[in-house]
Amino acid sequence: MLKLADVHAYYGKSHVLQGVSLDVGKGDLVALLGRNGVGKTTTLRTIMGLLRPRSGEIRFNGQPLIGLPAHRIPRFGIGYVPQGRQIFPELTVRENLLLALVTDRQGGAKLQERLDSVFASFPVLAQRVGQVAGTLSGGEQQMLAIARAMMTQPHLILMDEPTEGLMPRMVELVQETVVRLGQQGVSVLLVEQKVRGALEICPRVYVMQKGQIVFHGTSQELAQDRATQVRYLGVTM
Repeated sequence: MLKLADVHAYYGKSHVLQGVSLDVGKGDLVALLGRNGVGKTTTLRTIMGLLRPRSGEIRFNGQPLIGLPAHRIPRFGIGYVPQGRQIFPELTVRENLLLALVTDRQGGAKLQERLDSVFASFPVLAQRVGQVAGTLSGGEQQMLAIARAMMTQPHLILMDEPTEGLMPRMVELVQETVVRLGQQGVSVLLVEQKVRGALEICPRVYVMQKGQIVFHGTSQELAQDRATQVRYLGVTM
């Protein structure tokens, strides 16, 4: 479904992505792990067209994405949950959700179906539908960010640190949502710092170091690879 091949990207003169190759299939739950500053967020931003790579190839269902304006990428069926949530705090929960569909002509019945679907995953948002988003708790704001991506009914969702700063129960809820998306046939590429949690829900994993993929395998293989854990993640399991 998603394929990156030898992608190189820069911020100014800084060579951030140095030949990144990875793939995500239909219904795959894939974790992208690594220490801070190794290029994980840049990888997601490059996929979404927010940073144009110097070279390499990015395809989604065979469609080349490099060179397309960022506002067109979601129309191919890619949702994005950025780090830090980036909701619109002055708008209500409902208004934040509807903004995901500004380029999608939806009748009232279809629109309500989509709202009902995300509210089934996050019932608390249904209770807060008219509440200004900036007054939600941190966990509720993260739910809203994920729900907004789900409103477009994407085939793939990119999630950047979705559990950052959340209480344990909220972390569990986000992880449950990721698993449920996979069960529904939605692919997820998950950037996470919580290594153990990511390995519990993602069967396949990539590890990055200095803009390069240094490990690719199953979560079970990484869990048994103590050298990779210590060298590139700074953890042991």
